Amino acid sequence: MKGRNEASPRERPGKGAPWMDGLALAGLGLALRLAVVGWAWGRFPPVADGAYYHLVAQRIAAGQGYTWLWPDGVVTYAAHYPVGYPAMIGGLYALFGGVPEVAMIANAVLGAVGVLGAHRIGASVSGRHGALVSGGVVAVHPGLIAYTPALMTEGVVASLLAVAGALAVLAREAKEQRSLALRVTLGGLLGFTTLVRPQTILLAPLFGLVAARSEAGWRGRLSSGLLALVLAMLTVAPWTLRNCFMMSASSPGRFHPEACAFVSANAGWNLLIGAAPGATGQWVPIERVGVPFECRHVFGEVEKDRCFGRAGIRDVLADPLRWLALVPAKLSGTFDGGGAASYYLHTANQAAFGNRVARGLDLAEALWQRLLLLAALLAIWREGVGWRGRLVEPASWPLAAVLGAAGAAALGRPGWLAYLGLVFGTVLLGRRLQVHPPAALAVAVVGTTALAHAVFFGAGRYSMVTFCVLGALAGAAFVPARAMSSPRPDPRVSPGG
Repeated sequence: MKGRNEASPRERPGKGAPWMDGLALAGLGLALRLAVVGWAWGRFPPVADGAYYHLVAQRIAAGQGYTWLWPDGVVTYAAHYPVGYPAMIGGLYALFGGVPEVAMIANAVLGAVGVLGAHRIGASVSGRHGALVSGGVVAVHPGLIAYTPALMTEGVVASLLAVAGALAVLAREAKEQRSLALRVTLGGLLGFTTLVRPQTILLAPLFGLVAARSEAGWRGRLSSGLLALVLAMLTVAPWTLRNCFMMSASSPGRFHPEACAFVSANAGWNLLIGAAPGATGQWVPIERVGVPFECRHVFGEVEKDRCFGRAGIRDVLADPLRWLALVPAKLSGTFDGGGAASYYLHTANQAAFGNRVARGLDLAEALWQRLLLLAALLAIWREGVGWRGRLVEPASWPLAAVLGAAGAAALGRPGWLAYLGLVFGTVLLGRRLQVHPPAALAVAVVGTTALAHAVFFGAGRYSMVTFCVLGALAGAAFVPARAMSSPRPDPRVSPGG
């Protein structure tokens, strides 16, 4: 019987889960994604936010920077959307030509790298078979595969977070100097991912905690988290300074503290959309919720965004209960909605991707994601309750109740409750999280995603950033029973204690 302070047994991370398995799965994921790119070639022009990313990337490729050409011929500096993705594909456009298919191929390659990242995260606890599941479910994920032609950021971020998680896992068990190099790389990668999706900065210290060496005490873990945060902030800092100098509507080229947008100038817009009296919990045009009177004659991007942000805060404070009442709709739209790939493809070319095919893809994605969610819940159950499911200690009862309720929710419409149950259940593992990187990484990504969209608004594509880390955790449900039943002493407890 396990004592309350005993950690679950683990083999040395990666032992029995060879890199060649992960590379083979990445090859499978790449082949499937490139097949979709071949099918989509020339048929699906950029739409929605993708149209903006594409145009900005073309301007970056032409040496014009992140600027916008207005219909009257005026060119202004821009920062409304995050710069990371258009800058990345802009560099590729400069090398290979400014056509959307170049970005699609880049998405496919990044998707394959995300498969390898999920495999290595799973290998930290699962051994070969579990790691194969972790990488395999990401390699063949219908939502991620079908989203490859979309010039959007969510699938890219999902892969980048899987790679960051793999770096964290490798840093945990590496020798001191190599561990430091890996943690420095991790901080830089999370900084770049923040330039793609600003909310990622919330994950930097959490991933840094996971990356601390296994034998580190609490001070070492906090130092590792702080290092990741500082390095991520330093990576973003040059872009923030660019905004400080170039985003003032009155005199671009001079330093203006009020123009210092951290990454992008749309947080105020998003808050107003999610908080104004006309808010529904989902995205709606700003005109539908109403442009505040004081913002109607503010035209600078950063100035307007801050004006909208102040109006959104005012609306929240004026009726906080109404704003809180929208949270279920926001989380339902994020975690229950799905359908990002079908929406994009259908919008781009209805003739090539009709309603019937779109509904079929929606169903396949929803079923696949619920299966991953159930497997992730099972992984937490096996870690916290025991592989035989015996509630041997009263301390296991709250965890069992949370996970049981979450599993029931995962089988029904309020799937967002299952995601919250996964977060709360994983937190209840307490110190066991120190020896379970897939659980720690998943709770970090799912938890911060839920928090961000509870504040702003929900949409199905926003949950895609969780897909790779949830796949990695799903593989941990397949730890061999004999491994789960052979306890080892907790390294934090002295031999005589």
